[in-house]
Amino acid sequence: MRPRSDNEKYFQDPITKSRKPFPSLKDSHSKYLSVIIPAYKEVDRLPAMIKDTMDYLERRQANDSSFTYELIIVDDGSPDKTSEVALKYSIQYGTDIVRVLTFDANRGKGGAVRMGVLSARGQWILFADADGATKFSDFTKLERSALVAMKNNDVVVCGSRRHLEKESVAKRSAFRTLLMYVFHFEVWLFAVKSIRDTQCGYKLFSRQAAEKIFSQMHVERWAFDVELLYIAEKLNIPIVEIDVNWHEIPGSKLDPFTASLQMGIDILAIWLRYVLGIWTIDRKHD
Repeated sequence: MRPRSDNEKYFQDPITKSRKPFPSLKDSHSKYLSVIIPAYKEVDRLPAMIKDTMDYLERRQANDSSFTYELIIVDDGSPDKTSEVALKYSIQYGTDIVRVLTFDANRGKGGAVRMGVLSARGQWILFADADGATKFSDFTKLERSALVAMKNNDVVVCGSRRHLEKESVAKRSAFRTLLMYVFHFEVWLFAVKSIRDTQCGYKLFSRQAAEKIFSQMHVERWAFDVELLYIAEKLNIPIVEIDVNWHEIPGSKLDPFTASLQMGIDILAIWLRYVLGIWTIDRKHD
């Protein structure tokens, strides 16, 4: 994984026209929740997602003043005005609540999520896709499950679309259905055995679990979910899968066939690198 550039260590304050350094995940938390939003060419879809997110967060805080939060929008080297759109929310809400991390060049979704997590101040860290496909209020379900399943301050809770699989199969072509089943089998065979849906872009981590996992990750593109869950399993971190309210949003950047093929290759590569000892997991974190 590429090191962080000097520019990527800072967020912009559009009000004072200054740059301020991001904190470290190794620091003590100063917010209850950090929401990491990886964004690549999301000028059109980001506003609706932010509205849904802020509606929930502001309503929750109005009922509980101890509920503090931040959003970190990570612009993954977008060639459009994604950062400009994101910075409008820094102006609207202030940089204590909304911070924008702009990459010098595209890294991939995994790189965007990782850098956002490593910059977070939250006791709990949630990453949520910028398309808003998952209703943000489902955070409550993930939070409740996390508090029940947490062991020694470690837990990962994964939003899941497994309950939609039958409906999805009915709508998809036979070829796309075959790709889905092959992918699930490969993930189970080579990497993650504890949950069904590894790819839903709505996952919650305790701060300690996030530090253990994201400090050791290598994959920057779409298969990063598989690697982070592989690491979590090897470290015996509790992993919970919770059904969420998910609906497909137009504008996806993925081609199903190309993405499935690339992810299949990436999953095999992840397995080989760990098995051969090219990549290792620091089990002192266990």
